[in-house]
Amino acid sequence: MAELRGAFGARDQIQTSSGPVTIYRLDRLEKQGIGQVSRLPYSVKVLLEAALRQCDGKRVTEEDVTAIARWDGRPAEREIPYLPARVLLQDFTGVPAVVDLAAMRAAMKRLGGDPSRINPINPVDLVIDHSVQVDAFGTEFALFYNAEKEFERNRERYAFLRWAQKAFSNFTVVPPDTGIVHQVNLEYLA
Repeated sequence: MAELRGAFGARDQIQTSSGPVTIYRLDRLEKQGIGQVSRLPYSVKVLLEAALRQCDGKRVTEEDVTAIARWDGRPAEREIPYLPARVLLQDFTGVPAVVDLAAMRAAMKRLGGDPSRINPINPVDLVIDHSVQVDAFGTEFALFYNAEKEFERNRERYAFLRWAQKAFSNFTVVPPDTGIVHQVNLEYLA
């Protein structure tokens, strides 16, 4: 069963300048009477498309897809599958996650295991974007001065993140002064 009933017949291809791309058409679920998909909030449509894309009859079932397609705003009686393809972290919340990975590696080593086996399962991008303080403004050197102060103040944290990027597979750090996390995600990562 390579693809469960063709994922409700929603799998399709579109041609782009880079070649064909596989898409999953949510409108086909509505045409089949599965749910009023066109009326769902955008965030629920994102979850629905992800479930439809990953519908394999095991981790994500037809019932999972149908439950999301029929979402009515009330608390659900069942969990929905959430299998992200990648993770985007902002440094304020991402650094503790990296500390946890480092602690797991230390524990693995203490237990006699191979610490290099501890890595994120999905690709992770950590964007350093909330470290800048404004010490200077209104001059041509203000940006340079503020960036220098930022590196001085955050040297230890940046050294830790540099180590983490080298140590972990599937983990990338987007350096400071590149942009805010949302901008970096839209312009470079997504």
